[in-house]
Amino acid sequence: MQTLTNICPEKQHTAAALGFFDGLHRGHRKVLALTAKQEKCGLLPVCLTFSESPKAVMSDKPFVYLMTREDKLRSLESVGIRKAVLADFRTVMNMTAESFFFDILLKKLRVRELFCGFNYHFGKDAEGDITMLQRLCDQNNVGITIVPPEMMDGKVICSTRIKNLISEGEIEKANDMLGSRFGFRAEITHGMRLGRELGTPTLNQQMHPDLVVPRFGVYASLVTLENGGQYCGVTNIGIKPTVGGTKPLWETWMPEYRGAELYGEQADVRLLSFIRPEKKFENLTLLREEIMRNAAQAQEDYARMNSFKNLIK
Repeated sequence: MQTLTNICPEKQHTAAALGFFDGLHRGHRKVLALTAKQEKCGLLPVCLTFSESPKAVMSDKPFVYLMTREDKLRSLESVGIRKAVLADFRTVMNMTAESFFFDILLKKLRVRELFCGFNYHFGKDAEGDITMLQRLCDQNNVGITIVPPEMMDGKVICSTRIKNLISEGEIEKANDMLGSRFGFRAEITHGMRLGRELGTPTLNQQMHPDLVVPRFGVYASLVTLENGGQYCGVTNIGIKPTVGGTKPLWETWMPEYRGAELYGEQADVRLLSFIRPEKKFENLTLLREEIMRNAAQAQEDYARMNSFKNLIK
């Protein structure tokens, strides 16, 4: 998949998916899958999105994401998008809705088919909605498909709802809405070596600063190493109160791993289920006993969930 950071003139006609697509949840995936199918009609499947969320640009408040940019690009490619344009929102935020349609979509992207969600807005101050977009498409011989919302438990699946679930430790429900597993890929760094003393050596990773922080506690996880090996993980997210920690950490023990040390390598860790909240133990013996119980639960959950091959690792 080709990735661009600027909106450049296309040489061929395109089918374009419009949206920020944070998390690429099940609703997003419908929009993107329909776009990708247009390749059979001779159109180039393009995703026009942004390097930062428009909400992050327009607000002074901190903004957190559901996935890293690398994961987003990998997921876009996996659903059949051939070109991803990660534009700077600031370059288009002051364009009128009609200018965005004519100058960007028609002239530069040469769109013949457009795909977006039911709540898509565009143009300065989000003045353009799907009613306006439908009218502009009809007037200019551009096909448009407006995808209705995906529902779960009687409510619309959306990125905000998924973030709230992750913050509350409802990781299984969040993963169901995502159609993938929440987590990230990061370098393995040196820690306090407490896990080694307890007989449970961990992969220590810095918590990604741009992602939503899960509820502190212990999770079953799926670990994918650089060599492609996959293992059940017991991932602890929190400050480790038993040993007086103060900085949030993300560390994972792989009970069945017997290989060499992995410092400096990359590991991809995806959360599967919430086992227990973070708590302080009176001593390290009690902590180790609890870790062993958590490992048994994690292995059960890993075996149960490993059949979901449709979920992105």
